[in-house]
Amino acid sequence: MFLGKTKRIHFVGIGGSGMSGIAELLINQGYKVSGSDKARTPVTDHLEQLGAKIFFEHAPKNIGSSQVVVVSNAIGPNNAEMIRAKENMIPVIPRAEMLAELMRMKYGIAIAGTHGKTTTTSLVSTVLAGGGLDPTVVIGGRLKNIGSHAKLGQSEFLVAEADESDGSFLRLSPTIAVVTTLDEEHMEFYQTLENIKNTFLEFINKIPFYGSAILCLDDPNIQSLIPKVEKRYITYGLTSQADYTARNISIEGLKTYFTVYHHDKKLGRILSGALGQHNVLNTLAAVAVGMELDLDFKTVASSLTQFEGVQRRFEVVTQSDDMIMVDDYGHHPVEVKAT
Repeated sequence: MFLGKTKRIHFVGIGGSGMSGIAELLINQGYKVSGSDKARTPVTDHLEQLGAKIFFEHAPKNIGSSQVVVVSNAIGPNNAEMIRAKENMIPVIPRAEMLAELMRMKYGIAIAGTHGKTTTTSLVSTVLAGGGLDPTVVIGGRLKNIGSHAKLGQSEFLVAEADESDGSFLRLSPTIAVVTTLDEEHMEFYQTLENIKNTFLEFINKIPFYGSAILCLDDPNIQSLIPKVEKRYITYGLTSQADYTARNISIEGLKTYFTVYHHDKKLGRILSGALGQHNVLNTLAAVAVGMELDLDFKTVASSLTQFEGVQRRFEVVTQSDDMIMVDDYGHHPVEVKAT
């Protein structure tokens, strides 16, 4: 719970994938949550069932007696609710600032990267849950294991997807920072790949001295940053130079199998429902996080067998003898190729 008198929180763009999870956490912590969005969706229905008051238009009156207004990065500066809030001296903050406040009170684990964030965040949360750590979770997709974008845990751990699209993930202060990939994306904000790399380097170097960065060594752009990383880091990848590596990869039906090695020491075999080589890397990241938190490998491996996937992340929606239909959110050439 936040210190001070804030009890009523309004979300502009509450139905968004990044906003809805935070709203759900705050509802479950006892806050009075309201919000607005353009259309009713299963996500807004879910929030209403939890107790949120949602308006399906953007209007000044919607903010009511709210004490803080949280704004999606998809909302423009001329939004009527934002304008009214500022006129009434009500703080208007970006989504990332609210997430940062939630993380500040926890042992934060933030998953960043231009691709693979949602799946990796889901895999990490599955590993922690299977290890009995009961994390609070905020994800940009619907994790089937919990049936939602978010879950309020009872432990000190918070696992969150870090949105790099506008640089606001620099507000976060995680103890463990995972970076999955670095690529040319959100160029309307970053302009150049060099700007993207510098921003991620700043994110990595913000972790405390007692924290750790978990970095994909297969990604050449991440690899190029490593000489400039100032904090403790752990690498993973298919390359033999990584701290955690995967060998003997095989796919049988809709399951992926591989053997995990740590510095050439065989840890054991993984069975995962996350398909594809890119998801072997995402799963390795989750293994590295689990081991960093002193979970034993058997517990990590057992937890990953319980992973049910994420909605619209290589989600198998129909299967027959001669056909498999997959729904995937991928919208970047690298993501489409991986799918």
